[in-house]
Amino acid sequence: MRILVVEDDLAVAKQVADILSQAKYVVDLAHDGEEAHFLGDTEPYDAVILDLGIPLMDGLSVLEKWRLAGKTMPVLILSARNTWREKVAGLRTGADDYLAKPFEMEELLARLEALIRRGAGGASPRLICGEVTLDTATNRAMLGNALVPLTALEFRMLAYFMHHPGKVISKTELTEHIYGQDFDRDSNTIEVLVNRLRKKFGAAFIHTHRGQGYQIEQPDTAP
Repeated sequence: MRILVVEDDLAVAKQVADILSQAKYVVDLAHDGEEAHFLGDTEPYDAVILDLGIPLMDGLSVLEKWRLAGKTMPVLILSARNTWREKVAGLRTGADDYLAKPFEMEELLARLEALIRRGAGGASPRLICGEVTLDTATNRAMLGNALVPLTALEFRMLAYFMHHPGKVISKTELTEHIYGQDFDRDSNTIEVLVNRLRKKFGAAFIHTHRGQGYQIEQPDTAP
């Protein structure tokens, strides 16, 4: 899953990016409002973490432009201005959640996970498709009762499939959501990753639709 982190404090931005990378997200960084607006307008993100106090264009203005342009990715606002008026302004501009600085990284991760689940139409952190279970809260994948070890790229691809049940997903869409903006999108890595997931979860787990992309069956959501 691909996240845009917008934060002008370089130390905070690096800390957030490191934590998200450890949680197997792919992270793009922007340090000012103009760069943030451009990336959010041109790149597909599964969620955005947006600081309000950024230079060149403030966070609320960036968010407003995105929403007016029809961009619907979930947005979690970060701000040192922890007043109810700031929260109301952010939510009414189109934010999905609000976290005041300073914050705990575990809370940031939990809120981000919840936003991505809701954005994909889910509620539970456990997604189930046949014998495959993905727990987005613990980053664990199971086949039946057996834990399946995954690389970061394999986890991102599996997570994207499981968050989009029944959807035929093109190679381009997969590439855009599991790699950063600088990845060579002519690579055959997508086919390699799909084959690796099939070896780990069974050949029938991922269906190929020639000329269109890949699909897993509609998973069940755990109660």
